Amino acid sequence: MSTSEIDRVIPTWRTHPCVPCRDSSRHAPGAGKSAGAARTTACATNLLKWSLIFLLAAAAFGADGPRLFYSRSFPGSVPAYLEVRLEKNGDAQYREALDDDQPLTFHLEDAGTSAVFDLAAKLDYFKHPLESPLKVAFMGTKTFRYENGDQKSQVQFNYSEDPNAHALMDWFERMAESAEHRIDLERAAKYDHLGVFKAVVLLQSAMERKRLVALDQFLPMLDRIAKNETYMHTARERAAEIAEAIRSPKP
Repeated sequence: MSTSEIDRVIPTWRTHPCVPCRDSSRHAPGAGKSAGAARTTACATNLLKWSLIFLLAAAAFGADGPRLFYSRSFPGSVPAYLEVRLEKNGDAQYREALDDDQPLTFHLEDAGTSAVFDLAAKLDYFKHPLESPLKVAFMGTKTFRYENGDQKSQVQFNYSEDPNAHALMDWFERMAESAEHRIDLERAAKYDHLGVFKAVVLLQSAMERKRLVALDQFLPMLDRIAKNETYMHTARERAAEIAEAIRSPKP
């Protein structure tokens, strides 16, 4: 919480009702006992209220639960940098720049979140090297990081032979691919109506190849395209088809 936020929420000593003001007439010796008792009660109530606020704020600051971080840095590729942050409750963020303060957000389903955190546990939360001794071409620097309060551990590698590392990287890469398809779809829908059909076709192809996760994140834009007559009929029809496949997946 910033200083300005604290100032807005918590009164200073000059304005707190428990602190005597400089107007001595309000605290004249002749003041009635009932008024004094009322002030004492109000003071105790306010002190209790602010004590509870401080305790709740402290609890909020300490509630920094488990989080997994993945990044891939590969200059010359598109994008040259990407990162995914996944919370234990499934909330996720995708960025394509270190200073991106408006990440794309989505929610990974419970089964997927559990699978990702289970893989991190099998890798001992990245406390050991994962780099393969084999001499292979540079494929980008990958970073796994685990955070849980003050506990942090991470590992970086170019190529790993560990099957659990491969599986975990695939999960994060699919999250990234899903975010990239959503960005492309939303950009086309807003700026390139003729490009919407290509975007939905590529989205459907990725979906059929099992490269997408958190499919619900696509529904708002797919529904918008399907119902908007300013888009090509083929694009609207394909968008409706994909939305239906997401809502009613085949067993």
